[in-house]
Amino acid sequence: MPTFTKFEEIQVWQKAREITNRVYLLSNSGDFSRDFSLRDQAKRASLSIMANIAEGHGRRTTVEFANFLNIARTSAIELQSHLYIALDLNYIRKNDFDDLYDELEQVSKMTLSLARYLRDSGKKE
Repeated sequence: MPTFTKFEEIQVWQKAREITNRVYLLSNSGDFSRDFSLRDQAKRASLSIMANIAEGHGRRTTVEFANFLNIARTSAIELQSHLYIALDLNYIRKNDFDDLYDELEQVSKMTLSLARYLRDSGKKE
């Protein structure tokens, strides 16, 4: 298993934290801030990415950690979908959409890679 002593050391968690901060900033302004349903769903999805990475790290086995990374990945994909609605309703600018979407793609790939690594290392143990 990787030698993360604290979840804050995990690079993908750090990236997810940055994304969450951006989502909060974007969703707390303009018309986005008044669309309570979409705003709250976007915030929850971003929080879920961070929380599942942290919770997975706290689990006892690499298999459990890998499963939580997959949940984090699906939350990243969910947030990408929410961003389309925010873009379509002109709540966010195209460049903000593109930047966040690309960052979520990176998080998705990072969680997938780490989950694969954990599963592969678990087979060797």
